[in-house]
Amino acid sequence: MAGDLPDYYFRIRENGAVVFRVETENRQRRIEMDEIAVVNVKNSTIKPHGEVELTPRDREVIAEWLAARQAQLAMRDIDDILRTVDHLNLTAQWAQSRAADQDLDRVTDALLLAMHDLRSVLVRKKSERLIRDEAAE
Repeated sequence: MAGDLPDYYFRIRENGAVVFRVETENRQRRIEMDEIAVVNVKNSTIKPHGEVELTPRDREVIAEWLAARQAQLAMRDIDDILRTVDHLNLTAQWAQSRAADQDLDRVTDALLLAMHDLRSVLVRKKSERLIRDEAAE
């Protein structure tokens, strides 16, 4: 089993991860995990833990994980937005076919405000992109 373990373990946390070096080569054949760094995904910082000196290999593995994690989170963001589109369509169908008047009274104002806000942001951002693209030509 010890041969199958990775050399590093990343404990995911809200803004990144705590990085551990996995050690299995000891007399008791126990798995030891030594905390070596903290990684922040949002600003790409890597902070060694305590007095730990990160090796070039440590930094390489952490940088690879960081890039993969940022890509994964970006894909999740897009997937979440596409799911929101699905939910909006399902909400429209619900409002059209199944919603009772009291249900609509509970959600209409909140939905209208949220959709108005979203529409305003999307229109402004699209306008900015069009202006920028025209200026680039």
